[in-house]
Amino acid sequence: MALWKDTTSQPGTTPAQSFTNNPAAAPQPREPEKTNVAPLSPDAGRRPVKEAQRLDMKESVIASDLTIEGKIIGTGHVRIAGRFKGDVAVDGNVTLDTGAHLEGQVKAQVVVVGGELIGNIENAKRVELLEGGVISGDVKAGSLTVAAGSRMRGQVEFGWDNEGRSSSARTGS
Repeated sequence: MALWKDTTSQPGTTPAQSFTNNPAAAPQPREPEKTNVAPLSPDAGRRPVKEAQRLDMKESVIASDLTIEGKIIGTGHVRIAGRFKGDVAVDGNVTLDTGAHLEGQVKAQVVVVGGELIGNIENAKRVELLEGGVISGDVKAGSLTVAAGSRMRGQVEFGWDNEGRSSSARTGS
């Protein structure tokens, strides 16, 4: 007994045979229905370009047994596990692993310090000083997280947006 009415079977065949014997009778995928309704925003269903680029960024690693002197500039994330002497300016994240040493200025979106940083951090959205991490220099960031057991020597300015800074906020008067 069939639970559906078979309109595609040929005389003398069973419904299962009609699909195997006649490929044209097999169910075809339907095209999506088109509507004349515009999406709420022109970018509906698409990630913003900046966000898509940030998610697709690759991470460059300086291994723990390397010592490098120079300058790092570009897009992408940088993880330092060894020793680096020079400035780092990336449109991405900079991570200093435990035991790593960085001597230079850092400009990045997010800076995570688990090793030792001798230099300033400028215009970061977020800075995380992990347990055992050391910063010897000034920090300017949107937010700062400091773990117990970390050390820092320098001036800190956080929680200010670029427009909200004034000369009195910088000098502390």
